[in-house]
Amino acid sequence: MTTSIHQKIAEELGVRERQVSAAVELLDGGATVPFIARYRKEATESLDDAQLRALEERLRYLRELEERRAAILESIGSQGRLDDDLRAQIMAADSKARLEDIYLPYKPKRRTKAMIAREAGLEPLADGLLGDPSVDPQAAAAAFVDAGKGVADAAAALEGARAILVERFAEDADLIGELRELMWANGRLVSRVREEKQEAGAKFSDYFDFAEPFTRLPSHRVLAMFRGEKEEVLTLALEPEAETPEPGTPSRYEARIARRFGVADRGRPADRWLLDTVRWAWRTRVLVHLGIDLRMRLWQAAEEEAVRVFATNLRDLLLAAPAGTRATIGLDPGLRTGVKVAVVDATGKVVATETIYPHEPRRRWDESIAVLARLAAAHQVELVAIGNGTASRETDKLAGDLIKRHPELKLTKVVVSEAGASVYSASAYASQELPELDVSLRGAVSIARRLQDPLAELVKIDPKSIGVGQYQHDVSETKLSRSLDAVVEDCVNAVGVDVNTASAPLLTRVSGIGSGLAGNIVQHRDANGPFRSRRALKDVPRLGPKAFEQCAGFLRIPAGDDPLDASSVHPESYPVVRRIIDAAGGDIATLIGNAAVLRGLDPRRFADDTFGLPTVTDILKELEKPGRDPRPAFRAATFKEGVEKISDLEPGMLLEGVVTNVAAFGAFVDVGVHQDGLVHVSAMSRNFVKDPREVVKPGDIVRVKVLDVDIPRKRISLTLRLDDEAAGPNAGGRRGRGAEGGRDRDGGGQDGRGRSGAGGRGQAGRGGDRRGGGQGGADRRGGRDRGPQPGGALAEALRKAGLDKGLD
Repeated sequence: MTTSIHQKIAEELGVRERQVSAAVELLDGGATVPFIARYRKEATESLDDAQLRALEERLRYLRELEERRAAILESIGSQGRLDDDLRAQIMAADSKARLEDIYLPYKPKRRTKAMIAREAGLEPLADGLLGDPSVDPQAAAAAFVDAGKGVADAAAALEGARAILVERFAEDADLIGELRELMWANGRLVSRVREEKQEAGAKFSDYFDFAEPFTRLPSHRVLAMFRGEKEEVLTLALEPEAETPEPGTPSRYEARIARRFGVADRGRPADRWLLDTVRWAWRTRVLVHLGIDLRMRLWQAAEEEAVRVFATNLRDLLLAAPAGTRATIGLDPGLRTGVKVAVVDATGKVVATETIYPHEPRRRWDESIAVLARLAAAHQVELVAIGNGTASRETDKLAGDLIKRHPELKLTKVVVSEAGASVYSASAYASQELPELDVSLRGAVSIARRLQDPLAELVKIDPKSIGVGQYQHDVSETKLSRSLDAVVEDCVNAVGVDVNTASAPLLTRVSGIGSGLAGNIVQHRDANGPFRSRRALKDVPRLGPKAFEQCAGFLRIPAGDDPLDASSVHPESYPVVRRIIDAAGGDIATLIGNAAVLRGLDPRRFADDTFGLPTVTDILKELEKPGRDPRPAFRAATFKEGVEKISDLEPGMLLEGVVTNVAAFGAFVDVGVHQDGLVHVSAMSRNFVKDPREVVKPGDIVRVKVLDVDIPRKRISLTLRLDDEAAGPNAGGRRGRGAEGGRDRDGGGQDGRGRSGAGGRGQAGRGGDRRGGGQGGADRRGGRDRGPQPGGALAEALRKAGLDKGLD
């Protein structure tokens, strides 16, 4: 089936089959997606990394399908029931669901009523009544009464015949497939609160009496309801249609079953019995089966979307602008326990640590500024990185006072996300990397380093602890990890890695290098000094030709023996560069960066059977700007002076903030008050926005207007449309389903379940991601929280458009 798999993937991706075959061969040979996308363009005819990831995922699914197909064929064959028609059906099945539908009648199962009835010789009765409804059921059944076979009377015979027909109706693969799609198109998910759970399950209050068609349910709402069910607050039901048919009227599903098997009410003796059998089959077998299937479909679609949101947000965070190689002070804010201070030099090496107590209860403000000024001057510090958790704004104010009092230091302060910092601090790698530092000080080091280079620092943390997902604790661990690992791998290899400064976790993510090889590279570097060339990597134990081929192009050696080793040109392509140098004249030093000369060269002159036009074109672009970083230039947001807590906010305020997370329903923005506000998708643009990421992504600096503030519920409603009318001064208590907002940093974890998450540090101590509230906005309490409704013109516009209800 290999050929058909390649054909199917090619059709789905809209590419040629030979491209798919080439990519599959490379993947099976151990090549990574980044390597294939960058250095094997001739083989795949320039499939990009997104296409290759989709191909890889689909290949996995289709191969699993083939394995299941083979197992089913073997199972049915061993039963002696596999004929040519059935084999053809199995071979034609194009999905796991279809395959299981076909297999259902042959699947080994416990003894059923239908099996017992067949053993009692009642199948001819069932066939006779179905084939000829003019026969009287009672009279026909009387001939099958046999106490020795367990058929005591005619009623027992008819019950057995019905069991046989119910099983037959419920295991018809074509019919089940048709009914499944019919129910998906017309059914709905209904949620009700369980008895006496209203108070305990208040966070799910929007789902106490809720119903919505399957096809309109967004990911976050499905996951919220399933969580409510899991926590025994909600009862969920999958209803096949919005309106229940009139009593005595068959549903459209019963009608389909009846039509499939030729059952109709024409006044014949067996018609009523057969229609009752159809109804019984639908209610006791088919509906139950479809309910399980559609529940799984809802879950899988919601899970897929949740994983996609997490992955795209993670990609944006990892590729955020680095501040670069500049000495930095990292401040991990705290009140009673003090502010932890770590100074790192331009390379990220820790050169000093302190703990200062500028805030309550000690209030050593001037002393703290003096300590920071001394450290900044002694280590030529340029940047101050401030963690965005508890006491962040107070510490930001401290840094501002430091800058005002000591302008000669020329410091720049930046508030950075510290999500996952506590996870890193307590990790085995942090203990190995910073053994001499207390756990509390390691967080300050991480904060400083993630300002210098977010990618290099964040790869040390489990991606799930970084806190940019929605309902991440509810989705498949395997699926989420696979997706996030692919994102990290793509980001690391897109940027490239300095092999002489990279940490082991960063090297682990480079194409072709696992944790073992990464450790060997670091040990070799420590023992023998910096690598002077890529060729020297071959001296690393266990780094063989295959690993070298995969990793060499992504590893950089600045100021090494060969200038090309600092570029993304792969060593295997160096001969092409030599030909280019010969054609251009001069040497590599004069050629690199010489745009005028490089753009005047025709790449076709240097292409051959080994290195085609795509590779040569990439080489020329790389020589023009060697080692270029695809990440944007660094820029810091400026929070408004005097706005430090949620009570300082007023409707109508214009603020600058940083996008911290993007969900399906909007974007969260940190405006410097320890509480992220929500820009609902409806408040992002005058035009329709299908995906909030079309407008913003994590790390973006944006200008927003405060629409509404609900202090008791910690909800901040923001808009990117600066001419929107803000709510009135008394609007905070109104409830609606508009642009509610606010991820509580002191809350309980990214999943919004009110419990301590994996990342960050909560106000009361370590363990909870202080950016908490995960799903936030419409669902951060587990249901569609009714946050403050936008007021004024926006509210009126939403009402006129019919969007003031059900908006989330």
